[in-house]
Amino acid sequence: MKIDPVELTKELISLKSITPRDDGAIERIAAILKQSGFNCEILEFGDNKTKVKNLYAKYVNGVQNLCFAGHVDVVPPGQLKGWTSDPFNPKVKNGVLYGRGATDMKSGLAAFITAMVDLVAEKFRFNGSISALITSAEESREEYGTKAVLKWMESKHKKIDYCVVAEPTSSEKLGDTVKIGRRGSATFELVCHGKQGHVAYPDLADNPIYKMISILNRIKDTTFDGGNEYFQPSNCEITTIDVGNNAYNIIPDSITASFNIRYNNMQTPNILYKLIDEICFSITNDYKLFMHNSRDAFLSIPDRNTDIMLDAINRVTNIDAVLTTSGGTSDAAFIKDVCPVIEFGMVNKTSHQVNECVLVNDIHKLTAIYREFIKNYFYPTNRILSQINVVSNIPDRPLLA
Repeated sequence: MKIDPVELTKELISLKSITPRDDGAIERIAAILKQSGFNCEILEFGDNKTKVKNLYAKYVNGVQNLCFAGHVDVVPPGQLKGWTSDPFNPKVKNGVLYGRGATDMKSGLAAFITAMVDLVAEKFRFNGSISALITSAEESREEYGTKAVLKWMESKHKKIDYCVVAEPTSSEKLGDTVKIGRRGSATFELVCHGKQGHVAYPDLADNPIYKMISILNRIKDTTFDGGNEYFQPSNCEITTIDVGNNAYNIIPDSITASFNIRYNNMQTPNILYKLIDEICFSITNDYKLFMHNSRDAFLSIPDRNTDIMLDAINRVTNIDAVLTTSGGTSDAAFIKDVCPVIEFGMVNKTSHQVNECVLVNDIHKLTAIYREFIKNYFYPTNRILSQINVVSNIPDRPLLA
């Protein structure tokens, strides 16, 4: 069976898989892979309110396992009036495919599914096994997505030796950026308490707003670290401040603020919580601090498999990709606990935006890159074997896109 990756991308876009729903995408992909001889396990995790479908599919021909990972879920389309066409009715205009998920990341899914299925159809002799881990809960409810699948795999003694996540990582052109790590993400909620009162009698009240301002200024002026050769410095951004006060003449009794720290591998969530807590306590003892850590920082040290990906990208695009750890978070942060992992995929300029789109030709190119990577992963060429790790692609500064 042969697949057209562009047509598969269109089909997946047409499925309204707004996170954490899959809208039939998991079953459709499983059907394609089953037809090519993959053993498919559709796994459902969740609670009374939410059920999340995931897929683990494996084509067995040996012990060494190469896995491709991705997600079918997408973020909501936003204001429909801003779209030039229905976000779930994919359209091609002037060589560009439009639709929600076109970039993040249904084209990436279609590319690696096509690459795997076509190689099976061509009777490529895998010197090992190849697998796919696909979730419908990457954009939300992560506890029921890849994280849960990996736990299930551990209980079933299923092993991954190396993983490629098909997130859109390219910056300006397909092939210019490969992610070898990501910063962690810790979200804080801080509540400062005071005493409500009339603005005309401030001596009878305790205004918590000033406490919050002092704390946030102290946090803003804090240097968490200076970064290192792989990561930029950890950074905090304040996202909300709210007193819930609709009256101009009342001093509120509490104020709440939220802020997020994107941290590198020099930090841990516990270290950050302790630091923020000490800052708060230096200003007031009438506060509550909460933290949610969604994904940890991680780094996959460049190795031979990184070289194989860089070589595949160069052969198809004639571009020397740069290795980076910049950007947001992804499920690679969970996979890194199981095996080395890198991320490579489409240009990410329109991810989560109105009129999300991808070049049709890039879908074919990405498929070709994944094919080349798979072939050389199992049978490295003399060119790859003679190479030392491509450290020349690591800039003499923190890895930024």
